[in-house]
Amino acid sequence: MRVRTAELLVAIVLAIMSAGIMWKSTELNVGWVPKSGPGGGAWPFWLATGMLGTSIWTIIRWFRRVTPQSRSDELFMTADTVAIVGPVVVGLVLLLLGTYFIGMYIAVFLFMIAFVRYLGRHSWPMTMSLAIGAPVVMFCLFEWALSTPLPKGVSALEPLYYPLYDLIY
Repeated sequence: MRVRTAELLVAIVLAIMSAGIMWKSTELNVGWVPKSGPGGGAWPFWLATGMLGTSIWTIIRWFRRVTPQSRSDELFMTADTVAIVGPVVVGLVLLLLGTYFIGMYIAVFLFMIAFVRYLGRHSWPMTMSLAIGAPVVMFCLFEWALSTPLPKGVSALEPLYYPLYDLIY
């Protein structure tokens, strides 16, 4: 695939996704709620509207060949690029799957080990401090400060968090 083609495809996909988010946002109030502020769908709707506008503008500029990317016939991804980007994409997909099955905190712990130690080639002390610190900070921020629970994975893992809940609540 060439850079020119990739630019157009990404703009089209983002435009379609933006329209979908706008449509889904209208299930909630996208207007102003008196004495309350913007409705629940307002921010997603207007952010998606902006994204749709920029996607359409990118498509227009692509047809007019205004940008260097819209005129480029170079390869979008070389073998070297795939070798660099591939592990990151695989890692992110595994993080998403891990979030569903083993929960956000354990998935982030494993993700940090994989990325900091093996892709980043940092020392074990640095790796473990980040791998432990990131889930702890996330837990304190979301569960404690914001009272917003993050996914814990399969229901069998939920009891592991009960002692922490006893400390917080």
